[in-house]
Amino acid sequence: MIETPYQEQLVTEIPNQVNLALQEDLGGTSGKDVTAELISEDKTATGKLITREDAVVCGIDWFNAVFHKLDPNIEIEWFCQDGDKVRAHDKLCELRGNARKILTGERTAMNFLQTLSGTATTTARYAAELKGTSCKLLDTRKTIPMLRLAQKYAVYCGGGRNHRIGLFDAFLIKENHIISAGSIKKAVQKARQLHPDILVEVEVETFAQLDQALDAGADVIMLDNFSIDDMRTGVAINQVHSHTAQIEASGNVSLETLRDIADTGVDFISVGALTKHIQAVDLSLRLEL
Repeated sequence: MIETPYQEQLVTEIPNQVNLALQEDLGGTSGKDVTAELISEDKTATGKLITREDAVVCGIDWFNAVFHKLDPNIEIEWFCQDGDKVRAHDKLCELRGNARKILTGERTAMNFLQTLSGTATTTARYAAELKGTSCKLLDTRKTIPMLRLAQKYAVYCGGGRNHRIGLFDAFLIKENHIISAGSIKKAVQKARQLHPDILVEVEVETFAQLDQALDAGADVIMLDNFSIDDMRTGVAINQVHSHTAQIEASGNVSLETLRDIADTGVDFISVGALTKHIQAVDLSLRLEL
């Protein structure tokens, strides 16, 4: 596993996620795989996992945890690591052990691996567009429910970086927060009073709001759905202000527009598509009995 700031949380979450996924497939904690019962109980098998397309691998620990939950004696030999780029038809790993258990775990293990590899692969495509710039690619909270940390880890494997993990580790003051608080200044002041050690970000939609967020001393300012020209202007306004903030661009970002946005001088670009508009990687596991 690639090292991340939330390593300990992942180590705890993986077995919990795997347990729930297996229960879903088997019909509960005491459930069964009726089709696997067609195979002799003591039959052993060797399995070969390949990818049918180019991809960035992610989710090995989830894959391993599925099979080791079903049978700790199943042996898995990997020929790649999380974050590695693989080509279509590459062999990713081999499994050896009880045939029933391998067949039972096959789909659950591949669901984790194909989904997280899909997230990492999508991220890598976006990250490649920013190569040579100082701009950093960020994810969002638009993740699959109950797979927040897993997908954020996949973004990390694909070359992106993580925005806030959730609602607890950073302020992101948006339009409705501003309306409820009374103004950007009041919202930022309240945030500083409540949690002085937590980063404060303000989303703005106009240059007037940008000025207010800078005057209020926000740490990060998100330019929401600004045009490319307006982003350049926003960056310039920030550079000459007495209080400078880091600038994030967000809204209607695509692979085609990513480089142009980075060239405006923004520090970050956040992209919901990294975790929302993903296509699972096509994998195949073939057994030899």
